[in-house]
Amino acid sequence: MSLFRKRKNGTYLLDKKEFGSRLKLLLGFKPGNLMIYEVAFIHRSASFNLPGGQKINNERLEFLGDSVLDMILSDFLFEKYPKASEGFMTKIRSRIVNGDVLNQLAIEMGIDKLLVSNISSGHITKHLYGDAFEALIGAIFLDKGFKKTKKYFIKNVFENYLNLQTIVNTDNDYKSMIFEWVQKKKSNLVFSYNEEYDFVHKKSVFTTTLSIDKVEYGKGQGASKKEAEQDASRMAWEKLNSDI
Repeated sequence: MSLFRKRKNGTYLLDKKEFGSRLKLLLGFKPGNLMIYEVAFIHRSASFNLPGGQKINNERLEFLGDSVLDMILSDFLFEKYPKASEGFMTKIRSRIVNGDVLNQLAIEMGIDKLLVSNISSGHITKHLYGDAFEALIGAIFLDKGFKKTKKYFIKNVFENYLNLQTIVNTDNDYKSMIFEWVQKKKSNLVFSYNEEYDFVHKKSVFTTTLSIDKVEYGKGQGASKKEAEQDASRMAWEKLNSDI
């Protein structure tokens, strides 16, 4: 059953009772300001304007949640590994906030069942649900503060859906691996970029081409240059290993 029904004027009517019930189940606590959470589950493709002209979607909450999640993980890893180097903690944090990891995490949590968007199932964007998860973290932070948000993420999310030891033992930072390979071979690595606007999904898409010694090894796409670089690096790493 859909929680949202589109009105003729383009806005969405929410079944607040059903949404509140599902949200409480997802959070494990009673939300204070339900409206903030409603916004967290409205994708930019389903944006609508308030009478005053303010556009409503989860992009701002996603931006906030991304920063809050970085702070939570920095704090958590600092306490968990008292003798670890900055480089180690940065690498582990990066693996956890990886778009693919967060997207899969969001699906396992059931966030895909709550999100409202105008994107058809055949055109799902790469990190649609992971972005909504970050927006949810932003909403919890605004509603309950940092301490409660950290407790929710560690106890309800991290410990239930992620395995820290597996994350530590898994190296998926392809860009770093490519840089190490290039330095060892004394080769020349170049990233070139292109940005286009996707009118279907209403967002910018970056395309990055990775070349080694003027030979193209990978081409990746993403919602940011960093994401596109990782995608191109993954393709290049797979090509390099297949050539061995």
